[in-house]
Amino acid sequence: MSVKINTLEFENVKRIKAVQLAPAKNGLTVIGGDNAQGKTSVLDAIAWALGGNKYKPSSPMREGSVVEPHLKVTLDNGIVVERSGKNSSLKVIDPMGNKGGQALLDGFIESFALDLPKFMNQTTKEKADTLLNIIGVGDKLYELEQQEQTLYNRRTEIGRIADQKEKFAKEMPVYTNVPAEPVSVSELIQSQQEIMAHNAENLRRRQQHEHYKSQLEVAETALKQAQERYDAALNNFKLASVDIDTLVDQSTEELEKNIADVEEINKKVRANADRQTAETEADGYRKQYDGLTEDIENVRKEKRELLQGADLPLEELTVESGELIYKGQKWDCMSGAEQLIVATSIVRKLNPECGFVLLDKLEQMDSTTLESFGKWLESENLQAIATRVSKGDECSIIIEDGMSQENKKVEPKTWKAGEF
Repeated sequence: MSVKINTLEFENVKRIKAVQLAPAKNGLTVIGGDNAQGKTSVLDAIAWALGGNKYKPSSPMREGSVVEPHLKVTLDNGIVVERSGKNSSLKVIDPMGNKGGQALLDGFIESFALDLPKFMNQTTKEKADTLLNIIGVGDKLYELEQQEQTLYNRRTEIGRIADQKEKFAKEMPVYTNVPAEPVSVSELIQSQQEIMAHNAENLRRRQQHEHYKSQLEVAETALKQAQERYDAALNNFKLASVDIDTLVDQSTEELEKNIADVEEINKKVRANADRQTAETEADGYRKQYDGLTEDIENVRKEKRELLQGADLPLEELTVESGELIYKGQKWDCMSGAEQLIVATSIVRKLNPECGFVLLDKLEQMDSTTLESFGKWLESENLQAIATRVSKGDECSIIIEDGMSQENKKVEPKTWKAGEF
C-alpha cells in the first residue's frame, strides 16, 4: 500500500500562523485563498517536514513571530513526523517499532512528489529519460534511436544523390537511329578498301573481256587464214563471257558518308551511353534508399515493441525521439490536466510507496480541467494537495493571513470517480 497524508498541523512557518488540514485520502484537495496569504507555505511546510532539511526554507520562521516553527504530519501508515525548535529537530514516531529518522521517511517519500514542478520544468529529454530509466529500457532505446538516426542520415544522403542522378539523366539528350556501340573508322575504311578491290577486279575482267573481243574481231577478219586462232579466241571469249552479265559494282557512297559522319555518330552513341549510366546509377541509389527505409521501419518497429513490452505507468504513454508522447501528443501539446496526469504517474512509478503529490498554483486551470484531473486521481487511488488563488467551491479550506478556515460555502470538495 502506498503512503498518504492523514492530517497536518503547522505553526509559524513562513507566512503560516496556524494551519490544520485533513486532506481527502484519494483525489484532489484544494487549498484556496488570495495571494500572499500562506497557501504555498503549506506545501513548503509539507516538503520540509517529510523531505528533510534540503527542503527547509531559507527563512522558515514567520516574520514577527517569537515562537519557533512547529510542523506535524500524520501519515496513514501510523507514522507521525514532527519538526520543531530552533534547530528544527526531527521526531519520527513509528508504531511498527522501526528505527525513526529521515532515513525511514526517505524509504517511501519521493522527492518529485514534494516538488512536482521540478519534474514538470525539466527539458523534454530529461522527462523522457526519467521515464525510460524507471522502466529499464533507456540504454536499449537510446541505442535503437542512434541506429535509426544513422540510417536516416544515410538514407537522406542516398536520396539526395539519387535525385541528382535522376535530374542529370533527364537533362541529357537522347538520340535515335544510332548504334548502341561507337563506330570504328578503321572498320569502315577496311570495308571501303574491300569494295574498291572488288570493283578493281571487275574492271580487270571487263578489260580482259574487251581484249578477247578485239582478238576475236581480228581473228574473224583472218578467219580463213587462222581458223585455229579464231577457234582459240572464240573459246577464250566464251570462257570470259560466262558470268559477265552478273557482275554488279558496289557503291562506297554510304561508307564515305559514314566515315565523314562517324565522329558525330559516336558523340551521340556516347551521350546515349552516359544517360543510360546515369539512369542505372540513379536506380541503384533509389534501391539503396528503399532498403534504408525498410531498415528504419524495422528499427522503429523494434522500438515500439520494446516500449510495448515495458511496464509503463500509463496506457497511451510512450517515448518517441527522446520526447514523452501521451495520447499522440507531445508535452507542449498536452492539456494542463494531461501534463499533471503524466507527471504524477511517472512520479508514482519512481516510488510506488509514495501515494501523494503536492501541486502549486492550480489557478491556471479552469474548473473542467480540475474536475478531470481530480477524477483521474480518484480512479488511481492517489492523493494530491494543491493550492489555487480562489475562494470558490472547489477549495476545501481557505488560508487567510496565515490561518486555515474551512470553506463555509460548501462541504470540503474532492472529486470521486463516476461523479461527472
